[in-house]
Amino acid sequence: MESVFILIPISIILAFLIAYFFWWSGKNGQFDDLEGPAHRILMDDDSTDKQAAGKPQEKQQNEP
Repeated sequence: MESVFILIPISIILAFLIAYFFWWSGKNGQFDDLEGPAHRILMDDDSTDKQAAGKPQEKQQNEP
């Protein structure tokens, strides 16, 4: 029973801290653009330019 008197205030303080950090992150724009970082990795065009330039040369060498 004595542990309940310690655990209840700790859990209430922890709940308020979690709510505060969630509010703080929303206020500072952490949730503004959720899809942008996921799509940025797909927009990397560096490797496609190198592959496109190398493919026609390989075809010319293979043809007699």
